[in-house]
Amino acid sequence: MTAKATHYRGGRIFTAAEPAWAESMIVEDGQLTYVGDTVTADALTRDADIVELDGAFVLPGFIDAHTHLLMMGQSLQKVDLQSAVDLADIQDRIGRFAADNPAAPRILGRSWLFPALGGRPPTRRMIDAVEADRPVYLDSNDVHSVWVNTAALRELGIDDHTPDPLGGRIERDPATGHATGMLYETAVTQIVWPALAKVVTDHERDVAIEAAFERYLADGVTGAVDMALGAEEVAALERALAAGDGTLPLRVAGHWLVTRTDSTEENVRQVREAATYAQRLQGPWLRMAGIKIIIDGVIDSCTATMKEPYSDGTNAEPIWDLESLAPVVTAADAAGLQVAMHAIGDEASEIGLTALEKAIAVNGIRPRRHRMEHLETITKDNVQRLAQLGVVASMQPVHADPAIQENWRAVLGDHRVERAYPWPEMTSAGAVLALGSDAPTAPHPPLPNMYVATTRKSAIDPTLPPNLPEYALPMADALAHATRDAAYSCCWDDLTGQLVAGKAADFVVLDGNPFTEGTGSLLTSRVGLTVVAGRICHRTTPRPR
Repeated sequence: MTAKATHYRGGRIFTAAEPAWAESMIVEDGQLTYVGDTVTADALTRDADIVELDGAFVLPGFIDAHTHLLMMGQSLQKVDLQSAVDLADIQDRIGRFAADNPAAPRILGRSWLFPALGGRPPTRRMIDAVEADRPVYLDSNDVHSVWVNTAALRELGIDDHTPDPLGGRIERDPATGHATGMLYETAVTQIVWPALAKVVTDHERDVAIEAAFERYLADGVTGAVDMALGAEEVAALERALAAGDGTLPLRVAGHWLVTRTDSTEENVRQVREAATYAQRLQGPWLRMAGIKIIIDGVIDSCTATMKEPYSDGTNAEPIWDLESLAPVVTAADAAGLQVAMHAIGDEASEIGLTALEKAIAVNGIRPRRHRMEHLETITKDNVQRLAQLGVVASMQPVHADPAIQENWRAVLGDHRVERAYPWPEMTSAGAVLALGSDAPTAPHPPLPNMYVATTRKSAIDPTLPPNLPEYALPMADALAHATRDAAYSCCWDDLTGQLVAGKAADFVVLDGNPFTEGTGSLLTSRVGLTVVAGRICHRTTPRPR
């Protein structure tokens, strides 16, 4: 039986298409059947349910073009350390959580920042001072390093003789050789993550995924691209899909994480594994889009691979060099998988683009839509290469928030900070720019993310001076990059991302309008309605105007 049509009437509707604005939308069976003026919509819907928008601002549902759903849901249960001002504050928060949770087998924290330590290197003894008996794992703000105590090193089986994993580092005291408690890159992904995954139940994963969905819907997100899927994450999403009778609360596209080994055969085997999942998961609610490769690390911990050294004279080798990367990219490209490559350092993006060129030379010219993630530093020449190759620039404005830039700028310390996060350069070159959050490395709500995008100011502390304001994006462009172009980034552009007839009725109604009220309203507006496939999935009582 066909559901009755619904006419969302009389709004200020940003379509992220042409024409850019409309007044009314008609929704039938989860799709938009008309988007345009109210007079025409009234004539088409004499027997429809009417939702009076009363001039409210409407836009396509946000699509987080780069996130980690399970990790985000789990992070909500961890001790939040991002706003900790110094070591004593970090220790106090850990101590209070430990006292409040005496039965917890381990203490998990998140989002600490290096400047809080005042230049001192983090050590296990700093955590041991407040919690020595139970293992403590503290994710850095970028989630590319973990700070642990002595009990956690013991639980992980790490001692002074444990070798560094390929592409990672177990930090050691230069004088004694003892492990300090800092673990970087693949020491996190190949040691810490698998160890913690073994003590998490499927029920706990399901609760975390559900929490992530709820938060996203409350903040106006109707789709997400998960950028580090493994077997446990896929299983949790499939359980949620089954519980929803073939639907999810929001749309999810995923990329299977390929971890580097010293065997090309094993690396390519992981691509075949991803292709198997992609054949099975190709629905409008859950699809495996391709693979994720982490070429390098992050600037804050000096593990991103740069063309020039950091301010202390060091540099970092890539996790994936060109010789190891090219066969994996070529195999994924041949299989029709979308390749998403984490590349933060300017040398890392060079490696990734060269690997793509080699894949094209082997597999021939045909339509393809690969991606490069983060691109916090990239040469001007490689911006042009990226655009010429049709590679999507997937970037996260929240990473440019001035409140978290002190250490980032200090460890580079030169001309490179003046071309940081160059979003407009991507579009000027002709590349598609897709915006996301990279939650839980940064806050997930899209409206503060759009504030950073349109002002280059801080959503955490708006009193701070902007970070390279010449790179701010116009409002309409920023919103389109977070909706239309985010949909394009994961091959959903025929399904969602714009409010036009024929596409899914995925949209958000706000109680403020940044076009008329200014960029500041992005920090104060609330989501009134979140609609996915025509279903109201979140509703907030309107505030008095």
